[in-house]
Amino acid sequence: MSGSVTTRTTGPTTSPAPRERRHVLVRGVVQGVGFRPFVYTLATELGLTGWVTNSAEGVSTEIEGPGQDVAAFCERLATGAPPLAVVESVRHRPVPAVGGSGFTIRPSSGGPGRTLVSPDIATCEDCLAELADPADRRYRHPFICCTHCGPRFTVVTGLPYDRSRTTMAGFPLCADCAREYEDPADRRFHAQPVACHACGPRLSLVMGGPGAAAAPRLSGEEALARARRLLAAGAVVAVKGLGGYHLACDASDATAVRLLRARKNRGTKPFAVMAASLGTAERLAFVGPGERALLAGRRRPVVLLRRREGGGSLVADGVAPGSPDLGVLLPYTPLHHLLLGLPGDPAGPPVLVMTSGNRSGEPIVTDDKEALTRLGALADAWLTHDRPVCVPCDDSVVRICAGQELPVRRSRGYAPLPIALPLPVEPALAVGGDLKNTFCVAEGGYAWLSAHVGDMDDLATLNAFGTAVGHLTELTSVAPGVLIADRHPGYRSGQWAERNARGRPVRRVQHHHAHIAAAMAEHGLDGSAPVIGVAFDGTGYGDDGAVWGGEVLLADYDGFRRFGRLAYVPLPGGDAAVRNPYRMALSHLRAAGVRWSEGLPCVAACAPGERRLLERLLERSVACVPTSSMGRLFDAVASLAGLCHRVEYEAQAAMELENAAVAAGGPADGYRFALVPGHPADGAEVVADPAPVLAAAAHDIRAGADGPAVAARFHGAVIGLVRDLCRAARDRTGLATVALSGGVFCNALLTAGCTKRLERDGFTVLRHRGVPPNDGGLALGQLMVAARLTTGRGRPGRTGTAWDGPGTAGAGTSGTG
Repeated sequence: MSGSVTTRTTGPTTSPAPRERRHVLVRGVVQGVGFRPFVYTLATELGLTGWVTNSAEGVSTEIEGPGQDVAAFCERLATGAPPLAVVESVRHRPVPAVGGSGFTIRPSSGGPGRTLVSPDIATCEDCLAELADPADRRYRHPFICCTHCGPRFTVVTGLPYDRSRTTMAGFPLCADCAREYEDPADRRFHAQPVACHACGPRLSLVMGGPGAAAAPRLSGEEALARARRLLAAGAVVAVKGLGGYHLACDASDATAVRLLRARKNRGTKPFAVMAASLGTAERLAFVGPGERALLAGRRRPVVLLRRREGGGSLVADGVAPGSPDLGVLLPYTPLHHLLLGLPGDPAGPPVLVMTSGNRSGEPIVTDDKEALTRLGALADAWLTHDRPVCVPCDDSVVRICAGQELPVRRSRGYAPLPIALPLPVEPALAVGGDLKNTFCVAEGGYAWLSAHVGDMDDLATLNAFGTAVGHLTELTSVAPGVLIADRHPGYRSGQWAERNARGRPVRRVQHHHAHIAAAMAEHGLDGSAPVIGVAFDGTGYGDDGAVWGGEVLLADYDGFRRFGRLAYVPLPGGDAAVRNPYRMALSHLRAAGVRWSEGLPCVAACAPGERRLLERLLERSVACVPTSSMGRLFDAVASLAGLCHRVEYEAQAAMELENAAVAAGGPADGYRFALVPGHPADGAEVVADPAPVLAAAAHDIRAGADGPAVAARFHGAVIGLVRDLCRAARDRTGLATVALSGGVFCNALLTAGCTKRLERDGFTVLRHRGVPPNDGGLALGQLMVAARLTTGRGRPGRTGTAWDGPGTAGAGTSGTG
């Protein structure tokens, strides 16, 4: 049997194979994922003796036995690891043999080092079977989990990952759970959040109204049943999840949806919905293979799907008004499954609106007392429990673009998985931007992006940001020696970095350079060759003081040269132009020499008095910062086409323009930008003038064309512009790799069109698949620009030396203090 292998000698007898003992260190996501029981089982199967323990560096083990079995053990540690494990490295060294018998699991040890924490994982099939089995002792237990599923990131308070360092520390195990917890052969061996009805967290329901906090609470099954009845009756229920509270209501109840929308002050921004099953999701929307894998996988993000006709009986029109897409997710906790109903339960809503528990613009609520106050005017009841949430973690949002995953928000299910870096970095914290904020800590060859924080426009979000920074640096053991921020002097994220520097340098990185660097890093580029970086977004602080956002950069990690840009137009009234796309339309029309005639929808949308004010502002260049923003151009065309004149949430006009183009059948020919020589003052060699596009679109509108036709032709024009600018850059430099980044490339129609056209022209195209193209991925790029220890060419990388390729006039530098 294994462990008593013999070797043949030259004589007629055999002797035992020589014994070896090795110390093995496994690094990666190896704690809280069933790795120690896997090691125990493997060692027992091979007849090896020794021990295994969690340490601050990962999983440490010593094994002893015949040499070939020891070698097989080391090999199978990586190849046969549990499904949730991510093995970064397996290192082993010989140590003196000590003999002994048996294999033990030792208590965790602390000390310096680093290990990686798993994200929260959706309930596995084994646990779901037990949840629905009346004969199982965890039947209908709202917190059922095992080593293969359940909370991780949102419950861990420190490392090593043991129960005492999680928010389950206050729930002592009962005798039955303790027996499972200590049994290496059990699926719940050292599953830190494990519990049951006898020893686990308690579910409770608090009704709303005056004195809610002091009102008697329902508990257990009674609380759950009442919450289900409330939802069926049209109530809004705050539901405590893994990373904070959701606000839930019956998605088919138009009155309930309208009530939630009004209470949350959400305007017309679409809600996400949770469908009871994959089959229910397929009744709502078209689900392809990529979407199906995301919906039913262990990460369970919100997936943006194209709606089906006839799904209205399950989802009221007010859930996603005017949108052909619907954000759908499936249940990912036992409580979600119970709330939507198990087989045999009384009928309830099969689809629930499931939106973040907060007022619009605020961070998600995680504290139970805060939930009663901050959500007091929003919810009719609170379905809660007594397991604390250590760190907020919103749902992730993704879509499928040309068969590939396109992240829109990277959070639950993904954070805090590390991102491998193409170059080593010094210990650093990159604070990201002010919209869709995530931050990033890194050291050596790995970076850790935070969960979604949100827009940095209020004190609550700033406080949540600081708490999340402390938590992630604790879990990763990164002690940042440098902070990195956007160059915008008014960004609150940058101001936070300055306030919290405590003598450490704060380095600043240009916004669009960071976008391109993020795409390069995600694809493993070491910076030894520049790329053609197409950075299209709404707002980014430019080196000349203008608002950039329609940029083509020749960039590596050291610096960039502004090769091309959109023509500058005034941004009349600053933020007022962002909130009112008709203002951008009028500004663009004026710049294009197109008369403001009443027959154009954007002109009709602007009151005569405001129109006269805009004329004066534009004539005198008062409150009119110049902008090259592609995002604002999308806004302008959306208003010109009569699709959206006022926005209630970020990127609304651009999304409606994309949706209209999809309805028209996709990008179409008909419009084209003019390319003209650039201006020496800003260093751009080529300027893309949208005047011909605006003039043609205005002509089409006057001739009776509908909005979708204009939207389709505009998308075709932007795809053609990207191809033309990249061709021009290749002709001048010989570069043939293009990185597409910036929030505009959350537009799947545009991204797929640009990728197809460029690849057909022989370019290698880098588009985001692991981090969002919007500002949710900005921190990764900041990090690579300003914290790497060496460049791809071996030079020190911390000073941000500009690329010294052809035509360096107007080159930009990033990463300086």
